[in-house]
Amino acid sequence: MRKLLTLPVIAALVLGVAVISGSAAIGSDALVNTGSTPAPFSQNKQNEPALAVDASRPNILVAGANDNIDMEACNAGDDTTCPFTTGVGVSGVYFSFDSGNHWTQPTYTGLSGRGCQGVVGNTDPGCTPTLGLIGTVPWYYENGLVSDGDPAVAFGPRMGSNGTFAWANGSRLYYANLTANLGATRDETVFKGFEAIAVARTDNVQAAAAGGPAGKAAWMPPVVISKQSGTTFSDKEQIWADNASSSPFLGYVYVCWAAFRGQEKGNAAPAPLQVAVSRDGGDTWEQHQVSAAANNGQRNPADGCTIRTDSHGNAYLFGVGTSSPDGHQAFEVMSVSTNGGHNWSKPRPVAGPVTQPGITDPNTGRPVIDGLAGARSDLAPAPSVDISNGAPTGADATNRIVMTYVSGELVKPHVYFTESTDPSHTTWSAPRAIEGPADRGYYTAPSISPNGTDVYVVYNAFTTPYQPTTATPRTLFGVVLHATSSASPGIPTGGFTEIHRGVVGDPRGSSQNDLTAEFLGDYVYAVATRSYGAAVLNDTRFAADCPAIDAWRQAIAIGDTTVPRPAPQQNCAHNFGNSDIFAFTTAP
Repeated sequence: MRKLLTLPVIAALVLGVAVISGSAAIGSDALVNTGSTPAPFSQNKQNEPALAVDASRPNILVAGANDNIDMEACNAGDDTTCPFTTGVGVSGVYFSFDSGNHWTQPTYTGLSGRGCQGVVGNTDPGCTPTLGLIGTVPWYYENGLVSDGDPAVAFGPRMGSNGTFAWANGSRLYYANLTANLGATRDETVFKGFEAIAVARTDNVQAAAAGGPAGKAAWMPPVVISKQSGTTFSDKEQIWADNASSSPFLGYVYVCWAAFRGQEKGNAAPAPLQVAVSRDGGDTWEQHQVSAAANNGQRNPADGCTIRTDSHGNAYLFGVGTSSPDGHQAFEVMSVSTNGGHNWSKPRPVAGPVTQPGITDPNTGRPVIDGLAGARSDLAPAPSVDISNGAPTGADATNRIVMTYVSGELVKPHVYFTESTDPSHTTWSAPRAIEGPADRGYYTAPSISPNGTDVYVVYNAFTTPYQPTTATPRTLFGVVLHATSSASPGIPTGGFTEIHRGVVGDPRGSSQNDLTAEFLGDYVYAVATRSYGAAVLNDTRFAADCPAIDAWRQAIAIGDTTVPRPAPQQNCAHNFGNSDIFAFTTAP
């Protein structure tokens, strides 16, 4: 699916963002989750995208997303419930071999609930998943695990028979995600705790993209990398592979995440930031705790991180931490390893303070920006970062670090941009708001070309103010900005120009599986090469609002128990819940 852009004409420059008219539009957007269907819910639910580019073959992109393609339909069992099917994975994977203009979603085999369509009425049995077709990363069921989403993807070079990494050996794709135990008893569990971090890998993306038995065989079994106790809920991981040949640690792979330590994530107290490093292509991992165990009583526990490497092999880990005397003021913080992940510096603030935009929603107890029963915005202030490290060679690196995040008050959550250009990265520019004049930021991510000449920023946003009732429409769309950067330290990145504004959708048409609120996940993502930029975004252009769901959600908020719980497949349009992942690329 490929569509040419149509951009609105806006004459003014506001907040440093120029908007290109439709006649000057560049690039294209395309559906990423090509294997999904518009109905039924929740099989039509995709969100929280990740994106990676192969530095040695920059026409190759791989995306991940939370993908419910293999879940049961609401009509299976009780028609008013749409549960996650027990044991069925949700880590979707998608491939593009033309720089993001077209996408394919392979089919493998595994544990699937997609055949559980059910019938109208509550007398039919619930879903018992069976071995069948899946549209998610394979080999989890066969290894006693369930792929639980929160996808993160990265490319790195392969290790040769001599034990050293080189791009001449080929590329390896790493796919990190949350994982749960498939078995319910202690004897059946693979790890302790509620959720762990696992990494799957493939050295042949062409075969993996083709699907079928050969495509499944191209994937290696997942490796559980997090150290787990009986109460650990590992969450919100990000992955990166050192991909510049100039680095002494070329090929090392880093994963960061927050380790909630409690009965379950919602009530978990300590949440220290963790990082693991693999020096053998993902076979084995060494784990370190980097931050103190911030707790949920603080405004921003470290649930959301990013990790990158420069051309010299220095690894930079970013998260949210507290630095004020009272422990309640949050900043974007950075920790550095100069020796391949063996040691990490104490996290220090580099930008902020940052605030959690939105207000606590009565239906979920989570922060929301768009309105009552809205999509949670927990990770809006989390730092998203990229470094111009000159990959794959490192020869033309500027090592400029760019960062974006969303922070501010409910009326106008800002998309902030900051950067560091000095070699030691001890100084950072004052954060500047770069979103459009009517945009209320939601999630954002930057990318910078390997040679440091081009910066792209993607964000999802709302243009409608906070809606106190579910009866009124809301708008969600994606935006991509571009700016020219400099190879010279001290010269700031220039003003941003809007190069893409996506098709508007109503986020009320998205949904949590329990139906009580919208759901769009926690991320957007971007990559940049020397010749183009690309991004992946949450999109609800094809999702239908459901007045019956709206009324029920409103009733929950005020404690009204007289409104009946809807049956989505009977009481809603067929495409209720149809959230998608769209990609934008500037490549021809």
